[in-house]
Amino acid sequence: MTWIATVPFEQATGKLKRLYERITGPGNNVDNIMMAHSLRPHTMEGHMAIYKHVLHHSGNTVPKWFLEVLGVWVSALNKCDYCENHHFAGMKRLLGDDTRADAIRSAISAADVEAAPLDTGQRAALRYAQKLTRTPGDMEITDVQSLRAAGFDDGQILEINQVVSYFAYANRTVLGLGCSTEGDIIGLSPGNSDDPDDWGHR
Repeated sequence: MTWIATVPFEQATGKLKRLYERITGPGNNVDNIMMAHSLRPHTMEGHMAIYKHVLHHSGNTVPKWFLEVLGVWVSALNKCDYCENHHFAGMKRLLGDDTRADAIRSAISAADVEAAPLDTGQRAALRYAQKLTRTPGDMEITDVQSLRAAGFDDGQILEINQVVSYFAYANRTVLGLGCSTEGDIIGLSPGNSDDPDDWGHR
């Protein structure tokens, strides 16, 4: 499942066991990206906290399905199949329109932002995400101004920025430790956006 040792659910004790119990899905399944932290549970705790707050918090106003689109896009740019597959399944479920979701995935696979069946503002967000992912040192104030002009307020720009930044971290966690999807249940995510401490995957 990873290139480093991990502790399975059945062998976990102490803090690790308590964290596993908070993040499990059906059948006590723990996603491999989280199990990769098992030798240092404090990093799992940090990872889950930022993940839940950035992608699955009721304080966000950008639609959750579109935050997932950004995650799929950034993961594709970083060639992280693990996160791309997980978050595409989540995005498809949240969007509730399989045809549109598949068309978005096709545009992402072709790296063709303009072909995505999204509105002008959403495509602007994808362009911002692409630049921040590929050439972060080249970001300028005009990149934020472009998002404002596309209709996002500054709080929403922060949401977009944080999703792109989170996936830079998550993709490198997966790619650097060799996480596979073997044994994972693809597409689960924390469902209770109103409780930031509820990390259960559904």
